Amino acid sequence: MNLESAGFLAVRATDAEAARVMLHDSVPDLAIVDWTLPGQSGVALIRSLRREPGTCDLPMIMLTARSFEHDKVYALENGADDYMTKPFSPRELVARVRAVLRRRLQRSMAKKIELSGLRIDPDEHQVMVGEKSLPISPTEFRLLYLLMSNPHRVYSRTLLLEKIWGMNKFIEERTVDAYVGRLRCALEEAGLKDRIETVRGMGYRFVDLSPASINS
Repeated sequence: MNLESAGFLAVRATDAEAARVMLHDSVPDLAIVDWTLPGQSGVALIRSLRREPGTCDLPMIMLTARSFEHDKVYALENGADDYMTKPFSPRELVARVRAVLRRRLQRSMAKKIELSGLRIDPDEHQVMVGEKSLPISPTEFRLLYLLMSNPHRVYSRTLLLEKIWGMNKFIEERTVDAYVGRLRCALEEAGLKDRIETVRGMGYRFVDLSPASINS
């Protein structure tokens, strides 16, 4: 309830096996894991997920009643990104979720991406079409990088706010629309304006029309 009131879409699994089934169908942006689960423990679940290609980079926060220092160290050494003890403040939990997601975005912006003739280089902080560099702002750069990192995935305005702006209370959803508009203007000169597609009632996505993407 607290996560959803903060703008997140939250789903729940009652045990480790149920979590695995859900993760097989769809990998979320972040997982909150209790230590004491029916069957396999939360720590064992985290450790196993770290070994699997599809979930090795999944951010995971352990939320548990176990408050001893050696428990925290053990969980963090076995793959947890953060550790919170019960009872907990819902506001702090939301803040920690946002912080972990921001760190994930920063870590993910480490590789060059090239799709549909558009090349984005985080090291040089450049967006290139052929040999030409497109002038875009730092925020537009982060927005484009996120969309290109997951082509065809639809991002809601709320999720884009969380990932790019950290749900700053002074930023509204229409700000996302404004930045998408600016990004499209920057891409228009290269004939790539339509790569940023509006999915009505849902949000935005990057459409990759390269042959490999179409054939897949």
